[in-house]
Amino acid sequence: MRFVIYGAGAVGGTIGARLFQYGHEVLLIARGAHYDAIKSNGLTFVTPLESVNLPIPIVSHPSQIEFSSDDVVILTMKSQHTWDALLSLRAAAGTDVPVICCQNGVANERMAIRLFERVYGMVVMLPANHLEPGIVECNSTNKSGILDAGCYPKGKDALITGVAKAIDGSNCSSFADEDVMRWKYQKLLRNLNNSLQALCEMNEQTLPISSMLHAEALSVYEAAGVTSAGDEEEKDRRADFVTMKPIGGKRRAGGSSWQSLMNGKGDIESDYMNGEIVLLGRMNGVPTPANTVLQNLATQAARESWEPGRMTAAEIMSIIEKRMK
Repeated sequence: MRFVIYGAGAVGGTIGARLFQYGHEVLLIARGAHYDAIKSNGLTFVTPLESVNLPIPIVSHPSQIEFSSDDVVILTMKSQHTWDALLSLRAAAGTDVPVICCQNGVANERMAIRLFERVYGMVVMLPANHLEPGIVECNSTNKSGILDAGCYPKGKDALITGVAKAIDGSNCSSFADEDVMRWKYQKLLRNLNNSLQALCEMNEQTLPISSMLHAEALSVYEAAGVTSAGDEEEKDRRADFVTMKPIGGKRRAGGSSWQSLMNGKGDIESDYMNGEIVLLGRMNGVPTPANTVLQNLATQAARESWEPGRMTAAEIMSIIEKRMK
């Protein structure tokens, strides 16, 4: 089995590095300066315990790959880039290549199933950073991450069981789950704070906003008939697998949305995090003012190249309160 990691940033780079270190065949797909750096000097993979340079093969586009029946594609780009990536993948690989959506949110699988016959979901609990070309950092010291997976929309088969086994044996924790999407909906609840973390410092003043985001999501889940894993289930699954430690004396600066602003990418994933709750709310007649405000502010921040942490919690709450009137 060859693992084609499509989007070798923080998450994809970490997964690719670990699989490569444990003897699996890996091919990375990356763009721009990150591709150039890895092509020239290999992927620099840094954890609190090691810093290694890995000569992982890399291409800049799926059209440069000669696909075979042994290939499995793991999507690890952010959701706002998924559709274009899927179109490029279909043109290069056809519709039968297995596609695993190892991404936050719940929209990627719906996009992929339109184009590909075999689609899988994978939950991402993996604290990684990508802020410099050619360098990926992972702050977890026990296991690099938790990456449970299953067929979309439900079930498991021999392929995803084999993928989970390979990942589980590569310094991560993974198993094949019959209903992986209930875990992805639970992870979405946690990711609703990504936009908030990107916009302002997380502290006691942000707790009421976080509570509003979460409460709105639970309301729309109920209205839409969405089933998610519970908080205690998630706590039990995480156990001590993901143990955060500083790298070079520095704690992890911020999550994926924070990194998008820091990197000046010009786009952000809030349309597929807070925007998923907004979508479900509009479809089921449930107001979602807090998630709507966070979605819109985050997209504005990305579009206008704001620095992370530009706003205060009080400013954000004021905008939410005005929307609620």
